[in-house]
Amino acid sequence: MKMDLSLTVNGEAVSARVEPRMHLVDFLREELDLTGSHAGCEHGVCGACSLIVNGEMVRGCLMLAVQAEGAEVWTVEGLTETGAIKALQDAFVARNALQCGFCTPGMLVAAATLLKAKPRPTREEIREGISGNYCRCTGYHAIVDAIEQASRA
Repeated sequence: MKMDLSLTVNGEAVSARVEPRMHLVDFLREELDLTGSHAGCEHGVCGACSLIVNGEMVRGCLMLAVQAEGAEVWTVEGLTETGAIKALQDAFVARNALQCGFCTPGMLVAAATLLKAKPRPTREEIREGISGNYCRCTGYHAIVDAIEQASRA
């Protein structure tokens, strides 16, 4: 039995009928073709599915789409389109803070969330801010460098 869902995604009103068990990241990817957020571990530990819901970072694989009823959701695509993460994206490229790119959308969402709460974080605060996001390629040093560079931009 499908349920009605109405929410705002990247500034646009969205309505759909969804299965009650569909996760938010799957709804965004499968129904709205917003494939920037990745379904990685599907247990909430890797951070690849990170989204901003009502101003807070959440794991899209742990939140059901129906739980987002009436919510304001921002994906990496929306943050890109608004220019909200341009400094971060530029710094990730400049510092070679991405390799395979799988973790990058979640890292950008985590970094944006961190910088919104603390515009000038220390390197330790940056490490803590991204600690819920796994990267198997970069070793994190370049990511920390990029976030530090963006905080100064």
